[in-house]
Amino acid sequence: MTNQSSTPHGYPEPQGFPPGFRDDPGRPDRSREGHAPHPIDGPGTSTGGFPIYAFRESLRGAEPEEGYPATPDYGKPSEPDGAAEDFGGSGLLGKHRNPFVVWLGLPLITLGVYLFVWIYRTNRELGEYDRRVKVNPTMSVLAVTLGWLVVVPPFVAAWRLGARTRAAQHAAGIPETNPVLAFVLFLIGFGPLFLQLEINRLWARYPGAVEGQQVPLYR
Repeated sequence: MTNQSSTPHGYPEPQGFPPGFRDDPGRPDRSREGHAPHPIDGPGTSTGGFPIYAFRESLRGAEPEEGYPATPDYGKPSEPDGAAEDFGGSGLLGKHRNPFVVWLGLPLITLGVYLFVWIYRTNRELGEYDRRVKVNPTMSVLAVTLGWLVVVPPFVAAWRLGARTRAAQHAAGIPETNPVLAFVLFLIGFGPLFLQLEINRLWARYPGAVEGQQVPLYR
């Protein structure tokens, strides 16, 4: 009868390698190199002395190092296909304003000065929200002030503000405004009211976020 007490699990002690194991001339005979079985393969372990090392030695290539493998290093996250400027990533949330205060209240109190402040801040916030929106807030203010000397710049500034609002809404993944409608409303004096409503809808895309907080872009 086979002695079943030679190992903790009752398996007999392994007697060398499986038959024919060293018959392959291309396989090195590691037993002659003083190679000892891995600790988990020997007698008295959880494997019960089963010659797992014999199977591992039959595999070609370098031996694995002991311990758990290191976490893969994926490197720096890459941007989507295309130029870097085609990817928004994230931006800063702008300020939610009362449309009627922007359109009528503060302009009356400041004798129209607030309108220029609003144009500056709105253009700046849209540019900070989506870096793909190219804007110079100072030039926008100059266009609606000194630009009247050559007539055309104020209309260009009004059109571009509507277009920038639409681009930012696209980045947020919400329904986009109509820049043509915004431009027409500017001509009849309702532009700030309409665009502030649209910009508030943009900021409302991020409930709970506060002004100046970094938020993700969805497109």
